[in-house]
Amino acid sequence: MSKYLIKAKLTVDGLKGLLKEGGTARREVVERMVQSVGGQLESMNWAFGEEDVYVVVDLPSNVSAAAVGLVTSAAGGVRTSVVVLLTPEEIDEAVRQKVEYRGPGA
Repeated sequence: MSKYLIKAKLTVDGLKGLLKEGGTARREVVERMVQSVGGQLESMNWAFGEEDVYVVVDLPSNVSAAAVGLVTSAAGGVRTSVVVLLTPEEIDEAVRQKVEYRGPGA
């Protein structure tokens, strides 16, 4: 499984729903959604600032991550962005990869 950070910004309708249902109820909905695609919710935190919610999940694939992002954004209550999180070991593997590249103008 791969780890993803989902950042969400609530719309006006999303904020109204949050005021009606509360944060715990929304976490339960998110947890069921993640489980429905074979994943696991690691954490869900509400925040001040540019984003309203940060969710860390383990999902089986990029396809599952895309499905979660598409469905939640299409529902209209939030706008999401998904960040793939890499382990230090995955970065080590990336560093060892041989990549052919030439910078612009080089």
